Amino acid sequence: MARKQKIHKRIYGKVFGRVGVSLVLIILQLALFFQLIHRFQTFSPYFLSFSMLLSFAAVLFLINNRSKPGAKIAWIILVMAFPLIGGIVYFWMSLHPLNKQLIRGMAPMQKQLENYLPQDKEVFGQLKAVSIKAANQSAYIQKYAHCPVYTRSTSEYFDVGEKKFRRLLEELSKAKHYIFLEYFIIGEGEMWQSILGILKEKAKAGLDVRIIYDDIGSLLNLPDGYPKYLESLGIKCSVFNPVTARLHIKMNTRNHRKILIIDGHVAFNGGINIGDEYINRTKVLGHWKDTALLIKGEAVWSFTVMFLTMWESLRKTGEDVSSFRPHVYHEAQFEGDGFIQPFTDSPLDEEHVGENVYLNLINQAQRYIYITSPYLILDYELQGALGLAAKRGVDVRILTPHIGDKHFVHTLTRANYRNLLLDGVRIYEYTPGFVHSKMFVVDDELAVIGTINLDYRSLYLHFECATWLYGTKTVGQMQDDMMRSLDASHEITQEQYRNTPFFEKLLFNFLRLFAPIM
Repeated sequence: MARKQKIHKRIYGKVFGRVGVSLVLIILQLALFFQLIHRFQTFSPYFLSFSMLLSFAAVLFLINNRSKPGAKIAWIILVMAFPLIGGIVYFWMSLHPLNKQLIRGMAPMQKQLENYLPQDKEVFGQLKAVSIKAANQSAYIQKYAHCPVYTRSTSEYFDVGEKKFRRLLEELSKAKHYIFLEYFIIGEGEMWQSILGILKEKAKAGLDVRIIYDDIGSLLNLPDGYPKYLESLGIKCSVFNPVTARLHIKMNTRNHRKILIIDGHVAFNGGINIGDEYINRTKVLGHWKDTALLIKGEAVWSFTVMFLTMWESLRKTGEDVSSFRPHVYHEAQFEGDGFIQPFTDSPLDEEHVGENVYLNLINQAQRYIYITSPYLILDYELQGALGLAAKRGVDVRILTPHIGDKHFVHTLTRANYRNLLLDGVRIYEYTPGFVHSKMFVVDDELAVIGTINLDYRSLYLHFECATWLYGTKTVGQMQDDMMRSLDASHEITQEQYRNTPFFEKLLFNFLRLFAPIM
């Protein structure tokens, strides 16, 4: 009874609080926009000509710009199908000044990454001596994500959220100097209360405790005014890109990263947010399959710089980042296991690092590529690379959820099965429930694990992070876990797909057309 009352109270607060008011105002702005379009169309003899000319200009602009072919085609169809508003909407979304304002405000992050994260040439030389193929992939990440590769570091793999949660609490309890958290979603419940209890104790003891969370990701999971509550506990808190009542494209840019750093030499990364579903305390979608990595050593420095440059862009503190280096609070030499390279991807430049890292893995695979992703909304480049890999004899297997968290997105994921199956890619659905893990494993040697989904938003619109691994023991553990997960899953066959009802296939074909801009 108390739980129901709490849920009802939270819903009431959202409906009549910041969320509800913002939603109503945004709907009113949309209604006003379409009303103005209608009035201009009715009373202005020049509006029709202007709209058509603007839509024609949008098509010319799309043909000649550097965006992905799939996105171009989808936008061109939309603009031509709705010429009265198509050009207006396209230019508003692509050239909106508030989006440029966001870019200007966060642009210094890139320069700071370059300054604080130079590559140790000796370490890169060691990687090159072992594998030119791996070194080439690492070099791309160094040059375009500004994140180096490390050797004096170790990694520990967690195949479910429950295991990561237990280790997380253990490591948090050992913290002596500072704790940084950066998450897309923080939700009230057993997981967060357990973490918050330790954070309160540590902050009271004088540790520097900081939290960044995304406002959209946590909007329905935390009460209004939550940052003030955390600040009252001695925990510094910044909210990324807060929701406002203004309708603008800036809201599409989200911080999807999941990072936790302790004392500069311990870090967690992976797909697991802070919420009870991630540790299977609540089961709304069956068993929640997610994965994470614990990193210790010098590689944690890259995650620390990611966090602090984001913090600087939000708070403008101007602090000395070098005072948080790994060896400041860990003077002894770190152990090493293979090569570890944490990296970030930013939507504020034209380099799609996350997608290109995935493409490099696919294109250079020789024996197998195993992939897990909650969403399979591929552009033509990724779909073509996966199909070509399967055609040249690489064992390509993709694990997706059997139970989707969003019906529309899950339908769009299934719409991508057909062409992949025809090319020889093997697709499995995780029958126990929902897969939230974002993971690539290749040839027993290479792996990537992090926050980067195989969809347009993750690859192009969000701040993301992941860890590239070569020759670590965790690569083998990830491969073993993949095989266990595949054994627990149902393989989708071409015959099964052929038996899909006609109208469902028609819907799939329509959705695939617009997948690159979903």
